[in-house]
Amino acid sequence: MDAAAGTRLARGLGLDRNTGAVAAAVFLMGLGEQLWKRFVPKYLEAMGAPVLAIGGYGAAGDFLDGVYQYPGGWIADRWGRRRALTLFVALAGAGYAVYALAPSWPWLFAGLALSAAWASMASPALFAAIGDSLPRGRRAVGFAVQSLLRRVPIAVAPALGGLAIAAYGVRGGVRAGLAVSLALALATLAVVSRVRIPVAADAAPVRMADVWRRLPAALRWLLVSDVFVRTCEGMVEVFLVLYATNVVGISAPRYGLLVTVEMAAAILCYLPAARMAERTGQKPFVIATFLMFSLFPLAVVLSRSWAALALAFVVGGLREVGEPSRKALIVDLAEPGLRARTVGLYYLVRSVAITPASLVGGLLWRVSPQLPFAVACGIGLAGTAVFAATVHERHLRDQ
Repeated sequence: MDAAAGTRLARGLGLDRNTGAVAAAVFLMGLGEQLWKRFVPKYLEAMGAPVLAIGGYGAAGDFLDGVYQYPGGWIADRWGRRRALTLFVALAGAGYAVYALAPSWPWLFAGLALSAAWASMASPALFAAIGDSLPRGRRAVGFAVQSLLRRVPIAVAPALGGLAIAAYGVRGGVRAGLAVSLALALATLAVVSRVRIPVAADAAPVRMADVWRRLPAALRWLLVSDVFVRTCEGMVEVFLVLYATNVVGISAPRYGLLVTVEMAAAILCYLPAARMAERTGQKPFVIATFLMFSLFPLAVVLSRSWAALALAFVVGGLREVGEPSRKALIVDLAEPGLRARTVGLYYLVRSVAITPASLVGGLLWRVSPQLPFAVACGIGLAGTAVFAATVHERHLRDQ
């Protein structure tokens, strides 16, 4: 491929200096985290944590994902994208070190509090960098590329993490993955130093309440629907590995392969779906995503073998078919000067609202391992119906 063709390809994928650096950072951090992140419930279990503590870990993750979002957006809007991303990567690296050196399971909550700086605080800056760099109508492709580079590590790394656990045990395997994460975090610091997006100062002080009042109606209804759908996800997400290994009875390496199947399905649908959404509108793809979120728990709980779980995880991968469209909608509807804070506020409200989901899932698990999956399906379908009834393409075009 000559230089001109490479430039055309990069432009078609929405990649320039800034979006390329963001995409590389997403890939590197994801590659490290996915070696061990899916196995943290087993890591907690190996360190003696009870099932409610495992559910509490999931709830803490959802809570931090919420309360970190708006501060992350504020920092990104006020400090600039590059300085904000540098801070978030450094904090996450400190969290990896706490995970690796933890003498007992409560310390993992401290590691989560630090490592969530990348998973949560950085999210508004990553969204805003795409919104700043790409025009409306091209952002779905930009988010699709970023999602691809986020999911490729998920397709590969959990299987490697499962092999490490099989070779060194749960503690040794997870800690080996954490060592790799630390090394990749250092490489990411060099990558984000390439971001060059000017900082736009506010003409007047803007409070969180002002950002909320300036959210358009379509974005508010999307948020309500998203809360239902992510409650569905949160009720079962931390219990997937336990259901697969403890109830169905598959091994950790085979669970890692299930995650690979899930991510392969997601990767295959990203770019075609984003391209189609540019031509036909984003709403059908968001509905499809919400439906897949709703049906995934049902597909898992109906599985009795690895092959059946593999089909269920294909459904799980198809949850991503409309995610670039949903993210593009958020950025399109946000005011440019408040872009990172709008994204942060959106995710703050969503994540705080779904914080109890994992704990409720843990309580339902104690009644029956199948129960949280069935309840989650019903909640997700309700959220899908809300979005279909309230958000219309004509409203999106008018923004």
